[in-house]
Amino acid sequence: MTRTKINMLKREKAIIKTSLVGIATNIVLVFFKMGVGVISGSIAIILDAVNNLTDVLSSVVTAVGTKLANRRPDKQHPHGHGRIEYLATLAVTIVILATGVVALKESIEKILAPNETDYTNLTLIIVAVAVLVKVVLGRYVKRQGKMYGAPALMAAGQDALMDAILSLATLAAGILNRVLGLQLEGYLGVLIAILIIKTAIEMMGEAARATLGQRADAQLISQVKRQIESFDKVQGVYDLALHDYGPTTMVGTVQIQVQDSLTARQIHQLTQEIMASVRKKFQIMMTVGIYAANSRGDAGQMRRDVERLAKEHPEILQVNGFLANEKTRVVTFDAVVDFQTEDPEKALRKLTRELRILYPEYKFQAQMDADISVS
Repeated sequence: MTRTKINMLKREKAIIKTSLVGIATNIVLVFFKMGVGVISGSIAIILDAVNNLTDVLSSVVTAVGTKLANRRPDKQHPHGHGRIEYLATLAVTIVILATGVVALKESIEKILAPNETDYTNLTLIIVAVAVLVKVVLGRYVKRQGKMYGAPALMAAGQDALMDAILSLATLAAGILNRVLGLQLEGYLGVLIAILIIKTAIEMMGEAARATLGQRADAQLISQVKRQIESFDKVQGVYDLALHDYGPTTMVGTVQIQVQDSLTARQIHQLTQEIMASVRKKFQIMMTVGIYAANSRGDAGQMRRDVERLAKEHPEILQVNGFLANEKTRVVTFDAVVDFQTEDPEKALRKLTRELRILYPEYKFQAQMDADISVS
């Protein structure tokens, strides 16, 4: 996923405007459906109206969450308040889940204690219009969410599309009732309620992972890594970590390997160019650390041997940060071990034993490094 520059004020206005459209549309639908439900005696239509009422709440949460998330950084939150949007998304998914549970309960009661429902042509027309309105609204809200990177809007848009399916089931039950005299509201309601609950749980898991912090998108990691590797003096890119502080705020850290003969001035200029490039292209504030690679003499050959031997161990994904002190005869390096490895310490001990056979006069110290972005 490529990160693009978004005008923050424009984004906030667009999200709030979209939320207000959702609020207004759902309020109108609530009044129409509630009236039709009471007149026809359809519990499904009344439940649909209540569901639209929860959608109003979802839109309010989205608008308020966006407003709070755009507050300026402060001492307690130096990277801003962007993760509030993830909390808002989580709140919306909880509303969706509650809607599904209520729909399931009412549908089961409808099966156990069916009552006569009087569907008229006008009732069916109103429900059909409601389906169409919900589809248009859901697609619009979801599209705006994707355009402005607003997960709460995308959740609200998905909720609206789920509502359209629920209303479509009600419409189908009404048509079958009119044509064949069948009472299928309860059974269709159970199927749709299960679908809503399943979708809500999946969306809730995604929102929870974003709130807790998860591995950055693999495509974005690859793009950032390639951008840094494009600089001539960069010999390797390691320990790339991206930290998401909201849909529009991301900071990162990375270690680059450079030739040990570079001067401090050259390294300073290189890191500044990398930070400016990443920020311009991906809107990521990057901190760059340095590994000075031993490239000459015995130390240079030793580094190449470490890298070669590490490749023979599939559980070791990468080695970096190699440093040989020829005076103390101590070699240190970092090793990234696959999370799936049952005994990572054993894997490192095996590698260091092999290195001591090649270089018995040296002591090797391998440090465990986290698999943040290698896989």
